[in-house]
Amino acid sequence: MAPRRRHPILNQALAAAIAQAGWTHAVAAAAINRVAAENLLPLRHYGPSAIGHWLTGTIPQPEGACAAVEAFRRGLRRPDLTSADLGWPAAPADESADDPWQGDPVAKLTALGEDDMLSRRTALTAGMYSLAALALSGSPGPPVQRAGTPRRRAGATDVQRIEETTRYFSDLDDLYGGGHARTAVAAYLVHEVTPLLHDTTGRAHPALFSAASRLAYLAAYMAMDAGAHGIAQRYYVQASRLGAEAGSPALRATALRSMAVQALELGHAREGLDLADAAAAALGTCGPQRTQAWVTGMRAEAHAAVGDRRQALALLRRAEAELERADSVPEAEWIGNYRRESLEHQTGLALTALGEHSTAVSHYEASAFCRRPVERRTRVMIGARLAHAQLRDGQPDRAADTVLKLRDDLAAVSSARTRKTLVQVRRQWHPQRSVPAVMEADSLVAGVLRR
Repeated sequence: MAPRRRHPILNQALAAAIAQAGWTHAVAAAAINRVAAENLLPLRHYGPSAIGHWLTGTIPQPEGACAAVEAFRRGLRRPDLTSADLGWPAAPADESADDPWQGDPVAKLTALGEDDMLSRRTALTAGMYSLAALALSGSPGPPVQRAGTPRRRAGATDVQRIEETTRYFSDLDDLYGGGHARTAVAAYLVHEVTPLLHDTTGRAHPALFSAASRLAYLAAYMAMDAGAHGIAQRYYVQASRLGAEAGSPALRATALRSMAVQALELGHAREGLDLADAAAAALGTCGPQRTQAWVTGMRAEAHAAVGDRRQALALLRRAEAELERADSVPEAEWIGNYRRESLEHQTGLALTALGEHSTAVSHYEASAFCRRPVERRTRVMIGARLAHAQLRDGQPDRAADTVLKLRDDLAAVSSARTRKTLVQVRRQWHPQRSVPAVMEADSLVAGVLRR
């Protein structure tokens, strides 16, 4: 018999939601903790007692309420659920209940950039990472009719300026990670780019929307790398929609592909596979071979994540064949700037997902240390994944040597994705910390994580 409650349930709405989800208090707390961790919310780890306090009338802090709302949206499959449905006052999470695939993408992108500049509470104002937002329609809707009198129509010079600025910010991202200059990208997007999108029609429209899609994609990638997954997801959605409005299947596919990367990294394997397949469908057969290979490699990763070894390996072979047929230099394609070392990285990720760590090590090695000087963040991220694979393959000395080779790069890069892997590395080699090389590498990683 369950123990008798010492305090009556005052929040009947929350009690009903827990019952409808079929959760115990422990399961509810775990679901909320997972959402909080995905979004880097500064919360203590909730346990069953926290749920009990909420049931007896305690109102959680805004961060806790936002995480709880998203957790119950997933558990109840109710993307429109709000704080009121859990018996609480209105919270910032309620503002993100709208479907990011609907409405004017220009207006949504403007609001998103404004939220992103409010860096302290971005996760609350822009919303949590949402599984409901991954439910894609088969094809983009019709272009939005925008009302109002144009103030200034953009031309070729404006497009060139946006493209050059995007390349500049992209180089900064490659060198220093997504945690650097994010607010500057958001400010440029809001103040310089979206006003032109609202006002421009006619001949310049496709080129301008293509340029804006690339910039929104970069903002998404930087936010994801910085750990701001909710706002990154919404940037990706609008990048996909802008690409569709520009008439560019490759841009739409690129955004969907990176949404698949994000889903896999957050542990949503089935959703990641659906997104990777959606990217391939959006691209069709019209994209450049290099971009085709990029998307095919992503599908291989996703199949590996759901345990489909046969299909994952078949798709890796196909990606290799497509890459070998590519007749353009990588730098000529901003989207899908795909190289042999990129395929090696994807192969390593797929093999890691399949538990084949020894083989994955050789592919990570072939990818990490042949990167161009500008690819510092990529070198660090893949190097950290290499060290983690070496540890899981029983090679602590080699893992320590890998980390020590990254000493100078680690000091310069701000990347939550890399930090996450480094935390896993420290946890994995804990039993070997008395080994001198491991001790030195662990001290280096500990210093990086303290920053």
